[in-house]
Amino acid sequence: MSHRLDESAAGVYVIAVTPFTDAGQVDLDSIDRVTEFYLDKGVSGITILGMMGESHKLSVDESRQVMTRYLERVDGRVPVVVGVSNPGTDPLVQFAKEAMDAGAAGLMLAPVTTLRTEEQILGYFSNVIDRLDNAPVVLQDYPFTTGVNISVDCLLRVFERYPNVVMLKHEDWPGLTKLSRLRAAPGRQVSVLVGNGGLYLPQELARGANGAMTGFAYPEMLVQVCAEFAKGNQDRGEDLYDAYLPLLRHEAQPVVGIALRKELLRRRGAIASAHVRSPGPRLTGDDHRELDRLVHRLQQRLAESGAPIAAVA
Repeated sequence: MSHRLDESAAGVYVIAVTPFTDAGQVDLDSIDRVTEFYLDKGVSGITILGMMGESHKLSVDESRQVMTRYLERVDGRVPVVVGVSNPGTDPLVQFAKEAMDAGAAGLMLAPVTTLRTEEQILGYFSNVIDRLDNAPVVLQDYPFTTGVNISVDCLLRVFERYPNVVMLKHEDWPGLTKLSRLRAAPGRQVSVLVGNGGLYLPQELARGANGAMTGFAYPEMLVQVCAEFAKGNQDRGEDLYDAYLPLLRHEAQPVVGIALRKELLRRRGAIASAHVRSPGPRLTGDDHRELDRLVHRLQQRLAESGAPIAAVA
């Protein structure tokens, strides 16, 4: 079954890790394992080659290898969004076309870091999107990393001009007012999935987000929280979220967060190694002991509350 992303996308499109061996090579077997792990947890889609997927540390051939393996393993069971951001427009367009030909449901695109004015931002997106042959686009708004601040008016102009921009990955912060303004604006509405490690997920869902496009070593929590909000059970969703919040907050730390996430995924059996490519963090003994305690306390909270999710690590 093939998918093509559109404005109705909702739920959790998990940001997938790129697994490596202890020696730092791409681990294809662990791509298979973590794919089944994500699908077993009920995700609505998978996003590969994002920033937390260490895409900037991969060669062109490795990016192609990772993309191909994920797409083959998913085999149409859920949509797969491929991150294609690149400082060079020509290689971006080339890889985007390869991704769509290989069965991607859409492309995730962030602005290059040199953009400052609204005219520059619009010009950049115009130059790139015009060359993508109407492929569905996820526009990533992540100024914390890109340094590019995209106004609400600018986003709305892009949405109106390009019908194939079907989703916003919203991870501006503070961004709740921005999200409310987008939802209150007239004109075409796109799907809004939120990032930032899920740190503000309940508030963003209450403000009109359709779900999450982020990573967490317990994606089943994100899935169930989004499902509860979609059913109107806000308190139930927040109660579940609150149980995981200390561990989610810990994992969302800048720089070291990817190492914490990979270690938790390794403990859960989703990948064979927690290796993070250089330059990247290495966990210390204290880091491991902190994780031990956080996971133990999470399991206690879930047991006390009778929550339906089994946290295994």
